[in-house]
Amino acid sequence: MARRRTGHADTLIAIFMDLIVREATLSDAQLIANLTRAAWAGKVAATSSGHRESPEQVRQHLQEGGGFILILGSESIGSVRWLPLDGETNVWEMLRMGLLPQYRGNNLSQHLLEAVIHHAQAANVAELRLAVRADQSRLVDLYAAYDFEVAPELEYSHANPQELVPTVMRRLL
Repeated sequence: MARRRTGHADTLIAIFMDLIVREATLSDAQLIANLTRAAWAGKVAATSSGHRESPEQVRQHLQEGGGFILILGSESIGSVRWLPLDGETNVWEMLRMGLLPQYRGNNLSQHLLEAVIHHAQAANVAELRLAVRADQSRLVDLYAAYDFEVAPELEYSHANPQELVPTVMRRLL
């Protein structure tokens, strides 16, 4: 059971978990673009390209790699994508994982993370990589709990040149 804060700081409402993680299809491109922009709003620096996510970009990512959508009840509440690294199809980079603000703090993103890990293992991918934004460094510990290790020798291929260099993490599968 997860808990969600309501408008009152001390009031918690129990949400009985009716979670589904499903693989995204090309027809989900608009939904994922909307989820990404909503997840980034007020949370991630305004210079992040996630604020300008377009259905066309999402569609391209889904064609080249893939994605998952997290659904609670009948509401889509988060998403994540992955792309094969250029020239290394057995290495995937995870990107754009996010949850709608009202669902944060309930450990729900772990379901998206675990879905990508299991999908990569089933596809015989050798390594997963992700980047932690400089302004989100607390996430390093979260990913470390899933056996991701900081890899300072690696560069993130989707890094935004307008921002500080992110911390790249990797997990060997």
